[in-house]
Amino acid sequence: MTTKLPAAVRDRALQIAHHEMGHYVVAHALGFATGGVTLTVTMDLRHQGGACITLVRPISSIDAMKEHLEARMMVLLAGAMAQTLPSKPSAAKRVDKPKATAILKGEQGAEQDYAKIRELQHLLRNIVYPDTDPASGERIAAQLKEMTDRLWAQTQEIVEALAETITELGETLVDRMVLVEQWGRPADTYEIVLTREMLERLNPL
Repeated sequence: MTTKLPAAVRDRALQIAHHEMGHYVVAHALGFATGGVTLTVTMDLRHQGGACITLVRPISSIDAMKEHLEARMMVLLAGAMAQTLPSKPSAAKRVDKPKATAILKGEQGAEQDYAKIRELQHLLRNIVYPDTDPASGERIAAQLKEMTDRLWAQTQEIVEALAETITELGETLVDRMVLVEQWGRPADTYEIVLTREMLERLNPL
């Protein structure tokens, strides 16, 4: 069943669908097990989305821990980056870095992603630079910036390489949204749930 969404609702839904599919596709590319993706958008443009990513992994060494933390941060960064990808087929699929940064820092959502990234950044820095004096604020800031810039560049490269897959899956997600029936009051919420099996049938990654 397909429901025609109002233009403003569809525009918002596409942004959030790109965001969630960014998490999903990049997680898959980095070796995480992935589940389903959900999306809800109301008539007044409130939204909620989620991509199920399994974080259970064997970690038997410090190097494996570093790799896991870096990969997890890249998955978190990928959502905001993917949200900035243009929907039009003719447009170049490039990440808008200032817009992605604004999304992460709370101007357009993704505050939880940013909070998780900040926590993981400090954990990774503590492992990579165990001998840094905790009072060396400038040195710690420089170490965090170097790590962040490197992971941002790597994530952006992956998101842009997989941009067609991300946007195609995002559009499919939105095209399948339906108006939810609500007992006792007018329906005002569009939603969709795609399971892992449904996603794999749509586009085997």
